[in-house]
Amino acid sequence: MNPPSLTLFYNNVHFSCLRGSHYNVNYYSNIQGGSGILVPGEREGTMELKGKHVAVLAEDLYEDLELWYPVYRFREAGAKVTVVGGGASGYTSKHGYPVTPDATAEKVNAADFDAVIIPGGYAPDRMRRHKAMVDLVRDVFARGKVVAAICHGGWMLASADVLRGRKATGFFAIKDDLVNAGARYEDREVVRDGNLVTSRKPEDLPAFCRTIIQTLTEAKK
Repeated sequence: MNPPSLTLFYNNVHFSCLRGSHYNVNYYSNIQGGSGILVPGEREGTMELKGKHVAVLAEDLYEDLELWYPVYRFREAGAKVTVVGGGASGYTSKHGYPVTPDATAEKVNAADFDAVIIPGGYAPDRMRRHKAMVDLVRDVFARGKVVAAICHGGWMLASADVLRGRKATGFFAIKDDLVNAGARYEDREVVRDGNLVTSRKPEDLPAFCRTIIQTLTEAKK
């Protein structure tokens, strides 16, 4: 499943990551159009997620950064990361980047995961057409494990019926969907309500992943 390299563009920002390397992201706002450069650097942080198993859901038209950023970030922190699909042999992002799933939702067990991550893009609308993917999210949540969604990922939370009475955020265009599913919507970069973690857009990814790691680490205690 690991690609030899990852090169992405988002809002005129260039991201390039080589498998097995560790990078720091430096943003230079004074460069015309804005740019982001990933440069080799010393590995930061600790293996705080060692022993944890994280599922990242995948379907066609996923938002590139919202899938790959968590995959690499949580692996860096020591977690086992499994990309879970709905049954196809591979999926393509909004920008044409492929991902090969490690497993299908029908063949995994919620009990085996400490967290499930739902990236955005238009993929969540396709994910919720697979009963097994919706059931996985619902079952992980019911076990008190971490469920995290970013951007349009909130659509899966609505389909899994895990938003009632919970604080949550998401891409502004799906605010009504989240509220109608019972959520108390907050426009913040990351919102945590117990084992539920949500964010709005790719720019929120640092806070999103940081909060997921914090929630998983607390679960060890």
